[in-house]
Amino acid sequence: MTRRKTVLDFARGRGPYVWITAYDYPTARLVDEAGVDGILVGDSLGMVVLGLPNTLGVTMADMVRHTEAVARARPRALVVADMPFVSYEPGPETALRNASRLVRAGADAVKLEGGAEYAHIVEKLVKAGIPVMGHIGLTPQRVLTLGGFRMVGRTEEQRKKILEDAKALRDAGVFAIVLEFVPASLAKEVTESVDVATICIGSGPHCDGQILVLHDVIGLSERAPSFAKRYADAASVIKDAVARYAEEVRKGLFPAKEHYRE
Repeated sequence: MTRRKTVLDFARGRGPYVWITAYDYPTARLVDEAGVDGILVGDSLGMVVLGLPNTLGVTMADMVRHTEAVARARPRALVVADMPFVSYEPGPETALRNASRLVRAGADAVKLEGGAEYAHIVEKLVKAGIPVMGHIGLTPQRVLTLGGFRMVGRTEEQRKKILEDAKALRDAGVFAIVLEFVPASLAKEVTESVDVATICIGSGPHCDGQILVLHDVIGLSERAPSFAKRYADAASVIKDAVARYAEEVRKGLFPAKEHYRE
């Protein structure tokens, strides 16, 4: 049996790393069998699974339940769970309490959004033995203050802040940093400036790895972002299968004799 991944497998120089989201037992099993390196139980589940307009409505209870489901697949890939909105902002003790719930649910590490202003939170979690993945650039939990889901890092001020955030997170002890929707040139600069793995989403080819939302990859998202690539049309497969099932039921073709006993 292939050895399970640990945070040590994401030391710099061993990429490219392949990450994808999963939110339940069957998809976690499938993406793991496909050979990904890391599975993110993302708070994006609010949008692609629960039908919410953004990630702000996702609760700790949601994250714990979905992390438990993913962990039951016993994936070889590293499992990282998102810290949802206002689960760590109140302070280190709140963050530790909530992060420990995700670890007990089966996560190998947690991810939190934000830069230097949350370095003290990262330090607290790491000292307690909980690995942390950072997330800077477009931070969806700040969508209300950002004015929408838009690229970050175009201005010199934003570029400087993102570089400072990356270094602060590195110093605080993160094992990796997600860079979401920043210019590729900035992602390259960040990657060259820190000695932890950088994982891109919509930020170009220069990072140590890539991550996408599963539903964007397989064609189940209603509105996929421009930086995502669809590799399959699962929506059509599902609709076609259910339509054929419905047709056979209405025509009396299902169930056939092989599907029941007298």
